[in-house]
Amino acid sequence: MKKWKTLQRLESVGIIAVVRGDKKGEALQTSHAIVAGGIKGIELAFTVPQANEVIRELVEFYHDNSNIIVGAGTVLDAFTARLAIVAGAQYIVSPSFDKATAEVCNLYQIPYIPGCMTITEMQKAITSGVDIIKLFPGSVYDPSILKAIKAPMPQLNIMPTGGVNLTNMIDWFNAGAIAVGVGGSLLAPAASGNFDEVTKLAKQYKEKYQEIRK
Repeated sequence: MKKWKTLQRLESVGIIAVVRGDKKGEALQTSHAIVAGGIKGIELAFTVPQANEVIRELVEFYHDNSNIIVGAGTVLDAFTARLAIVAGAQYIVSPSFDKATAEVCNLYQIPYIPGCMTITEMQKAITSGVDIIKLFPGSVYDPSILKAIKAPMPQLNIMPTGGVNLTNMIDWFNAGAIAVGVGGSLLAPAASGNFDEVTKLAKQYKEKYQEIRK
């Protein structure tokens, strides 16, 4: 039941912000700026120093807000996945599929979203209990690829990540994406400390998403 509810929330938020940063403080400020702009899905990359601490602080800070969902990204192995889950991560995202990570996530009833590029990889992932496939990197595809993928495997739930922006987001959703992962196009101002601009961009993404869903 826990896993199912999380999957429903991921589909509901629609946009997952992939948060990176050179320092713990930067990642925290970026996350808060994104939430302030209306995006409720945070994927904290494990390339961030002390990533598990950032996840723990975010989960504690938004504990009373059931609309906010915090997960871990760039998880490469089962050990890191468990570290993130213990810290409070509500879902796990990887750039590629790892069976041991899938098993750990299944054990704790945490959704696992691995990056896949081919039908073979996707079939292997869902056979191991994966519910959402991260099409990565999305920048090398046209949104029409989703129709081609879903023709033989209509049961797939796909979240394109990489190259998704304000302009093409509507094309991905119209093509059948269950959600999208957004990174560079949203977070770029954070590198120079302009978190107000991050909030402004997050609002634009949220408004665009609401228009698409209508």
